[in-house]
Amino acid sequence: MKKLSTLWISALICAVLGSGLCGQPVRAQSAAGSTATSGAISSETCPTLLNRTVKKLQDESDQSLCQYAGKVVLVVNTASYCGFTDQYKGLEELYSKYQDKGLVVLGFPSNDFAQEPDDNKKIADFCYNTYGVKFPMFTKTSVVGAHADPLYAALAEATGKRPGWNFFKYLLDRKGNVVASFPSPVGPNDRKFVAEIEKLLAAS
Repeated sequence: MKKLSTLWISALICAVLGSGLCGQPVRAQSAAGSTATSGAISSETCPTLLNRTVKKLQDESDQSLCQYAGKVVLVVNTASYCGFTDQYKGLEELYSKYQDKGLVVLGFPSNDFAQEPDDNKKIADFCYNTYGVKFPMFTKTSVVGAHADPLYAALAEATGKRPGWNFFKYLLDRKGNVVASFPSPVGPNDRKFVAEIEKLLAAS
């Protein structure tokens, strides 16, 4: 009876003050929930190619590639002991120059061509200390063959081309579509390569 009486009194107060006040706690909780998830890219809006999780090179923590949705994405398989390793410098310069305009470079070290034997920590130290790499890098990844990472399998399927060596490049537009691929000798400063990036950055 006491409980029913309390509920009756609460209902009477709501009737007098207005039902909107009684619903405030629920709405406040809902608003807080939406605020916590604002800006997040859901799996429904994330492009298929980016809708996957990989591990960050520095600490092997999970990273969703959906965070790069809406950007022009350059995917590169890298190696520390390759004739093209100096491209790290050009890639970092490219990233630094166009980052604010929407470019992101994603580096995936790979030992598929027997030129990346080090562990993830050594690779991270090498990239930063030698070339000042600040663009996102991820843990050692297989990019070709039966054990190719799902991202690289999808990139190969979309383009019909697989990396033939280290520093092979895939370029994605802001909608997450692969628009071009470039073989290893095409460096980050190549005019046609840079022109393609600038064209994609200019597109809405």
